[in-house]
Amino acid sequence: MALMMNNSRAFFFLLILLPLLSSCADQKQVYIVYFGHHSGEKTFQEIEENHYSYLSSVKLTAEDARSSLIYSYKHSINGFAALLTPDEASKLSKMDEVVSVLRSHPKKYSLHTTRSWEFVGLEERTKPYFMKKEDLLLKSKYGNDVIVGMLDNGVWPESKSFSDEGMGPVPPRWNGICQSGDAFNSSNCNKKIIGARYYIKGYEAYYGPLNRTIDYLSPRDKDGHGTHTASTVGGRRVPNTSAIGGFARGTASGGAPLVRLAIYKVCWAVPGVEKDVGNICFEEDMLAAMDDAIADGVDVISISIGTSKPMPYTDDGIAVGAFHALKKNIVVSCSAGNSGPAPSTLSNLAPWIITVGASTIDRAFVAPVELGNGKKIPGVAVTPHYLEKKMYPLVHAAQIVNPNVPKNETMLCLPGSLSPKKAKGKIVFCLRGAGSRIGKDLEVKRAGGIGIITGNNKEIGDELYPDPHFIPGTGVTYENAVKLFKYIRSTKKPMAYIVPSTTVIHTKPAPSMAIFSSRGPNTISPDILKPDITAPGVNILAAWSEGSSPTKLDIDHRVAKYNLLSGTSMACPHIAATCALLKAIHPKWSSAAIRSALITSAGLNNNEGNLITDEIGNPANSFQFGSGHFRPTKAADPGLVYDASYKDYLLFLCGSGIKNADSSFSCPENPPRPVNLNYPSVAIPKLKGTVTVQRTVTNVGSSRSVYFASVKPPAGFKVEIWPPILFFHSVGQKKKFSITVKAHSEMEGKMEMDEYAFGWYTWFDGIHNVRSPIAVSVA
Repeated sequence: MALMMNNSRAFFFLLILLPLLSSCADQKQVYIVYFGHHSGEKTFQEIEENHYSYLSSVKLTAEDARSSLIYSYKHSINGFAALLTPDEASKLSKMDEVVSVLRSHPKKYSLHTTRSWEFVGLEERTKPYFMKKEDLLLKSKYGNDVIVGMLDNGVWPESKSFSDEGMGPVPPRWNGICQSGDAFNSSNCNKKIIGARYYIKGYEAYYGPLNRTIDYLSPRDKDGHGTHTASTVGGRRVPNTSAIGGFARGTASGGAPLVRLAIYKVCWAVPGVEKDVGNICFEEDMLAAMDDAIADGVDVISISIGTSKPMPYTDDGIAVGAFHALKKNIVVSCSAGNSGPAPSTLSNLAPWIITVGASTIDRAFVAPVELGNGKKIPGVAVTPHYLEKKMYPLVHAAQIVNPNVPKNETMLCLPGSLSPKKAKGKIVFCLRGAGSRIGKDLEVKRAGGIGIITGNNKEIGDELYPDPHFIPGTGVTYENAVKLFKYIRSTKKPMAYIVPSTTVIHTKPAPSMAIFSSRGPNTISPDILKPDITAPGVNILAAWSEGSSPTKLDIDHRVAKYNLLSGTSMACPHIAATCALLKAIHPKWSSAAIRSALITSAGLNNNEGNLITDEIGNPANSFQFGSGHFRPTKAADPGLVYDASYKDYLLFLCGSGIKNADSSFSCPENPPRPVNLNYPSVAIPKLKGTVTVQRTVTNVGSSRSVYFASVKPPAGFKVEIWPPILFFHSVGQKKKFSITVKAHSEMEGKMEMDEYAFGWYTWFDGIHNVRSPIAVSVA
């Protein structure tokens, strides 16, 4: 009887569950159906009707097919984004013409969140007659008439950085538009910001209509990130700028002050969370923006956005869009990601993208702590508030918490955790961890604390950011946090004073790698060394949105015209600006040649003359900085370049197992190995015995020149270049050579699997050092 009752209940439960299961199976989501490229034979209307025909083949009615379409990509990218059920997506993926079907996911992409140009030797002198004729800015005419497309979260057009004073007319080849919307119309575009669009259909398909109190339904930036990256690329020269509190005061300027900027807003505020958590960027919106940017006539695209984890090229909308940009010879610069220091954390890994890591510059914002025992502990901050010069009682948070705070949270200064009775008038020492840094600041202020010291935990180590505190404050490393804690425990009346923050330049060593910068190796194509290069990405001063605050927190009502920000997001536009300058000087160079010039001219040394270090002072390697720290002036005259055509990249994809990237191209029966793509670096994973790699260089220097090879082999390996001498008789002449790598016999069994050794080889003609990094591991 009991068994029959259980069976009856189970049957009844199934009757309820089956409709739910059915509805789950029929639930519509956004998918991107990708066909490859357009042949150029069809009109936009014919393309859209073709896309509808595919939708109609899986939909019940024509009306359902039309209502489900979100984007029809018509310019360079052939495909569409639509609301589909998993079953409909599966049916489309099996059709012969379809290259791939990608499911959109809200957490797949995110934004990777001045002294820097002077630090790398590219500064605009106040008086042009002090500049030499070979000066890069002068030679490139400051990037005049080169068009850079910015995929980000909009722009604050009123910033002085985007003034068009003295600029000539918009280049006639420009095909873009200035799209109106919330607090933005055609008058917000000018001869500097020549176009602006926004893309939100994918976002709204997932979240519903935009809450227009958290973001503008227009190209206007309510966050700050997009304004910051755009002004880093092409901001005009603006004197007497600084972050809030007067820090980093000086003249702000982008790397290419006269480039034209085209704004493509693809990232939006996330409903229900603070803006400091980050924006969200949907793949289908980015593809639509890239498709338009290519048709609009941009020369360079800067994308400070990436995936949360490495993605195969056919599943990565940025890689797909950049591949179509490559065909039009558009250079694409992308951030490497902020998931370091763990290995294999890179995004934007495609060889047709310039992947940029982040490093420091020689500027610091110091705010040390003076202790009652006479000792001084280093700290950093950009705090606009300061204490009267005297000692104050010092406590750690666990000494003044409310009784209901969990034991593991007593040092974290989380909202509501501190006792006002115990905190009043004291400097409070809090640990980083759960909760935002500024949130801890506000909790100490709420409780009546007079100052705050935030200390790193062991996992965070030495990573410090200068915060714009609401009260006098500073941040200290883990090592110094331990010292501070020991001092508090060692005396009955611990006392301290937080020294007011100051800006210090010419600090050493610099550059060093940022702890957050994502690291190699390349997990998608191990034969391609990534990142390619590193650029300034720590505490970068640039223009800011007045619709946001310096901290992006809702409770922060301060307004800043310029702000300090860190991330590979800040490094990426440094490279995009340099690409624009190189485009201006060498308009006929391919995107591969520009990437090669940057990579082979990069520097390995810091301002102490030693190898660039990581965040804890150890020598860094090519999985952190790629070829090294970018040197724009050197890149303008690289001597030799490693060029590659659209066909070369198709052959690379063939060798990587991707045979349908372009329907007009058939893969050969035996495509070249991916390692033989003519890339300006060499990566050899899991070496067995000996490997020989082929490369070709093109002479872009003196017409008659002789280059000699030199090698610093990875430890434990032998590297041979043949021929070791290259003779050139004309500009544009190409020469082939081989690189043979062999492990020394004593290496067998000594290197761990996936452990890499690093070196480089260089071509030298007495003027140019054309250096390429090498990374090798054994099987």
